[in-house]
Amino acid sequence: MNYELFIAKRIIAAKRSKNSVSSPIIKISILAIAIGVIVMLFSVATGVGLQKKIKEKISGFNGDIQISNYDANNSKVTVTPVSKNQNFYPDFPNIPNVKKVQVFATKAGIIRTPNEFEGIVLKGVDQNYDWTFLNSYLVDGNIPDINTKVSQEVLISEKTANRLHLKVSDTFHMFFVKDNPNKAPNSRKFLISGIYNSGFEEFDESYIIGDIRHIQKINKWKEDKVGGFEVFIHDFDDLKETGFQVYSDIDSSLNAYTIAEKFPAIFEWLRLFDTNIAVIISIMILIAGINMITALLVLILERTQMIGILKALGNNNWSIRKIFLYNASYLIGRGLLWGNIIGIGLLLIQKYFGVISLNPETYYVSQAPVYLSIKHIALINLGTLILCLLMLIIPSLIVSKISPVKAIKFD
Repeated sequence: MNYELFIAKRIIAAKRSKNSVSSPIIKISILAIAIGVIVMLFSVATGVGLQKKIKEKISGFNGDIQISNYDANNSKVTVTPVSKNQNFYPDFPNIPNVKKVQVFATKAGIIRTPNEFEGIVLKGVDQNYDWTFLNSYLVDGNIPDINTKVSQEVLISEKTANRLHLKVSDTFHMFFVKDNPNKAPNSRKFLISGIYNSGFEEFDESYIIGDIRHIQKINKWKEDKVGGFEVFIHDFDDLKETGFQVYSDIDSSLNAYTIAEKFPAIFEWLRLFDTNIAVIISIMILIAGINMITALLVLILERTQMIGILKALGNNNWSIRKIFLYNASYLIGRGLLWGNIIGIGLLLIQKYFGVISLNPETYYVSQAPVYLSIKHIALINLGTLILCLLMLIIPSLIVSKISPVKAIKFD
């Protein structure tokens, strides 16, 4: 066995003694590392989780990339239709990152009930629409059945339903204003098949989802005319690059823009989370490193006589420094172990039980989402260990300043 490790183990055993001067300081250092790891795990898991959840919700309502006419101007309401007969529909054969393409159209209107009214946007979809996202947020009823016949069924948000005092199986009239103000508005009667609550109030209070053929008839479009296309991709990290590829692959009369371009304020806010996470991790590692430096200096001071004896026996400075660095590694390892056990345990509780709630008006989610990644956990642990040890190399130089003769006499 390497003798540096052997001596380090003897120091570890000795410091556990209640009479050891370094014992309380070492416990504080281990605790500081454990708390630092818990805070870092929470900041990364909840920060990344919030980013992913919000991106998922924006994508679920809008697609990752939208294709429409140039005059659409990112509006919620479709003005000029697009032909459905495009080379890229129903998929982009030349862009492997594209998962699916689906059509949509939007039309603003007013829901009128006997006692209430509400301005809303009808989002029209066809029978090929993927309901997976909305189905996961369904709180009552069923997804609208859109088949060969024009369906009267719509999906409405829980917030809108509560404001209008509506429930599943209720009917309501929706009025759509015509371009000519002198003409009476178009009216459509809808049946509520289901109620959803995504927690993203900006969308929940703005849209109901139904059959696109209602919008085609109101706007007097042909069957092959739609408001635009929603493009979903496999890897969101390649959103910008895929957006350029999609734009290059479509007709020159069409425009393609990513959801990051459509909602720049939200994505700028999400990017701030990366800065916050980096700051928190830096502060936690710095605090852990300072505590370990203190513990190392106390250990060296407490073992001054041992250092003198080892030097008298012919050991060089680096060999003796390694003894204390091995010991420090053991202490950091203990802090990491307890930090991971407690931190991951608390994160799993939050993931499955949602103990910590958030204001959806501010954070777009009702509870703090958690994203646990083995890669992130490994990087936090490895980074903490390496950076703390690097911070300890310079303080360990004090070993070289200790004189063997004075050290042996030291008491």
